[in-house]
Amino acid sequence: MRKIILLSVILLVFLSSCTNSPQSSLPQNGTQVTPQEITEAEPVRLRIAQQFGLGYAAMTIADELGFFEKYSPDLKVTWIQMSSDEAIFEAFNNGQIDAAVITIPAFLIGWDQGIVWKVASGICVMPITMQTLDGGIETLADFTQEDRIAVSALGSIEHVLLLMSLEKEFGDAAALNDNILTMSHQEALTAMAQQRDITAHFSPPPYNLEESKLPGVKSVVDGLSAFGADFSFLVAAASNDLYENNPSAYAAFVMAIAEATEFIHENPEEAATILAPSLGLDEATVLEYLTWPGMNYMTTPVGLMGFSDFMLKAGFITNSPDNLRDIAFSNVLSAIGENQGGAGVLERLQFRLD
Repeated sequence: MRKIILLSVILLVFLSSCTNSPQSSLPQNGTQVTPQEITEAEPVRLRIAQQFGLGYAAMTIADELGFFEKYSPDLKVTWIQMSSDEAIFEAFNNGQIDAAVITIPAFLIGWDQGIVWKVASGICVMPITMQTLDGGIETLADFTQEDRIAVSALGSIEHVLLLMSLEKEFGDAAALNDNILTMSHQEALTAMAQQRDITAHFSPPPYNLEESKLPGVKSVVDGLSAFGADFSFLVAAASNDLYENNPSAYAAFVMAIAEATEFIHENPEEAATILAPSLGLDEATVLEYLTWPGMNYMTTPVGLMGFSDFMLKAGFITNSPDNLRDIAFSNVLSAIGENQGGAGVLERLQFRLD
């Protein structure tokens, strides 16, 4: 609760300075539409891009328990179905959405392409791993020309982490480029279980957690070692327009995520009950995954500059932020802080370790 009180104070200061006042999971309370069905909404509105997975748990909890409306009673939340990062980019550019939960690499690619958005909150830190059932593979050096590594997309967070690992091990991030293929996480999970088409799969929860139960599976690379420190798997991004011109909706967005995050930590069993239907898993499994080692729902983002620096060098983006102010809103900057005379702990956690 102390975290929420602190964030409340930060947001109240932010609101007082504004002059223009006016998941995955399937959220149930908000109106669900497609981008084509979006019409002119009320002045106090919040249009959130919706994707799926365990990482979006805080968004589902916030919606199910009415946390958005708690902080802005007149707020109308609209959930918009999105199937890809590219669809989110297009919707932001067309002014169809105000906020989205997205990986750091996807956020940076969108920012590099000119989307006028910044990070409003962290969402979660999660264990991301590359696993195999091939008994002859222990390290990246064991992959042959015939082996295939599945990632969800080129430029995805697991693809970037794989290249980070290759750079560390071989000094060449492109060493296994010919081995990489794109496949949805669900398709790759099925292929792993049936031991066909692919040799390894780099994935986040719940897919890697499901794969970890397969007989003979082993981890070859983990995201923590690849990056060198903890990093946010997902962050919440919001448009500058929402931040500047609809402060009550922005504040509700950030505060709802904060309270939902605390709810997950304080009430994991109840959170599992709420999340199970939308995830298509039983409550016991959801609880197991929520409390899996390395799982941490947290609102302070980490790893922002580390991903930016690497992605610029690897050619995923052509521009990188000079500092956090370029890509994060004031409440995030306040949470991270700025230790005079040297970087503080949370400042250092925005970068990779040597």
